Amino acid sequence: MAALQLLLNGVALGAAYALVALGFVLVLNATSAVNFAQGDLVMAGGLLAVALAPLIPLPDALPGIVLLPLVLVLMAGLGLLLALAAYLPLRRRPPVSVFISTIAVGIILQNGAAILFGPEPRAAPPLIGDGTLRLGGLAVPEQSLAIVAVAALLIGAQQWLFARTQLGRRLRATAQDPEMARACGVPVTAMILVTFAIAAACAGAAGLLLANRYFVTPTAGGDLILKAYIAVTVGGWGSVPGAVVGALLIALFEVGVSSILSYPAALGALYLTLLAILVLRPQGLFGEAVRRRG
Repeated sequence: MAALQLLLNGVALGAAYALVALGFVLVLNATSAVNFAQGDLVMAGGLLAVALAPLIPLPDALPGIVLLPLVLVLMAGLGLLLALAAYLPLRRRPPVSVFISTIAVGIILQNGAAILFGPEPRAAPPLIGDGTLRLGGLAVPEQSLAIVAVAALLIGAQQWLFARTQLGRRLRATAQDPEMARACGVPVTAMILVTFAIAAACAGAAGLLLANRYFVTPTAGGDLILKAYIAVTVGGWGSVPGAVVGALLIALFEVGVSSILSYPAALGALYLTLLAILVLRPQGLFGEAVRRRG
């Protein structure tokens, strides 16, 4: 039973990490640039939920799930601003220019959050409640189930968008070959803006999911972007399924190994595993999919 409990906690944490990594890899595929502000967008989403919660005139049992659509919309708008300020003016410059500009945006978000909220950890409201369900001898937190369900719904909706809609086909065409897509009449710049909006919405959702159980501080983004980077590297550079699997592996390491040994030991084991994958399979676990994209 203890193992099942740890597995559920790991899957819940990994589901939220998967949203972070998914947004990261979407921007990477569409622009060939790394958005180093992705972790700080997660922090912004969590603090946005903290700020909006007192404004919702509903019973305390439902504020998190009610906040989710509003957080998605507002964070999508922030993603558009990020693209307009930090990517589009620099997209014909060397890639390092975009790296630096997104780092600068992340620092602006960190300091802005510190000014508005202070450095103390904050907790967002739970999605559906703080109770615990009893399934046999297993105690299942409602928040963990809600995190898994919401993350799965958002990831599934995103996959449906990309696979089944005209907009999704245009987004995939932009990611695969922007010059050919432009020649075929696809508005590449608009698709890049939409990609940044979706990535920021994913980050905001992850912030809302994480901020209840794990709290949020203005400096939390640095750790999250590192985990997203590791997830993408483990799963395969540019692979969407790989990013999700890599995020789940990171969370299972954090929860499983830390429960047996300690959190520092879990991090050490994670980085040793990362090094082993880089040596034995440099293209990542889903590297073949990346080669097909090329």
